[in-house]
Amino acid sequence: MSKAMRIIFAVSMILMCWFSVAGASAFRVGDQGSDVAEIQGQLANLGYDVTADGAYGPATVEAVKSFQMTQGIQADGLVGPSTYAALLGKTMPAVSSTTNSIARRVVSDSMNYLGVPYVFGGTTPNGFDCSGYVRYVFANAGVYLPRTADAQYEVGYSVSTSELAPGDLVFFSTYEPGPSHVGIYLGDGDFINASSSQGVSVASLYSSYWGSCYIGARRVM
Repeated sequence: MSKAMRIIFAVSMILMCWFSVAGASAFRVGDQGSDVAEIQGQLANLGYDVTADGAYGPATVEAVKSFQMTQGIQADGLVGPSTYAALLGKTMPAVSSTTNSIARRVVSDSMNYLGVPYVFGGTTPNGFDCSGYVRYVFANAGVYLPRTADAQYEVGYSVSTSELAPGDLVFFSTYEPGPSHVGIYLGDGDFINASSSQGVSVASLYSSYWGSCYIGARRVM
């Protein structure tokens, strides 16, 4: 299974789990902050391939699931009380149900359209271009963006690569100078976008192609 397929599978599984763990507090995809960084730091100390950047993304999900399997805990990729205690040896702090709720909604909804074909000028699930896809996903979360990538680049405020968090917009200079392509950051160096070659798909910010044309990120939430 390719890395992209593993990422898609891991994120899809964790998103399904969001709605099956009724009433349980847990750290999950889309969360960010010092508590997430502490979880990632301990996973890294144990040898798992994850960076303590404070953004709970696909690589963190895979690391958590691997750790859970070693502990005989249900491998759902969520850090709930039992996983937290096994990992860090202390009681898990309360997780607010409203923390990063918009980012969670954006990340969750973005994955619903994997495989939708690229259509130049497309703005619906029948076919998206890059900015049409981003605008559609954010609108579903109640955040309204301009139509084009260059206009979206003017919204919100700039964030550095080290500050990236799930739900941030990442921009690239592709077929013309300036911000001509946009995607949604998922965490762990991965983003989702509607590309002309693969439609809606997950890619790495640090791949040879995307890394070479990356120009910056904006936070709009």
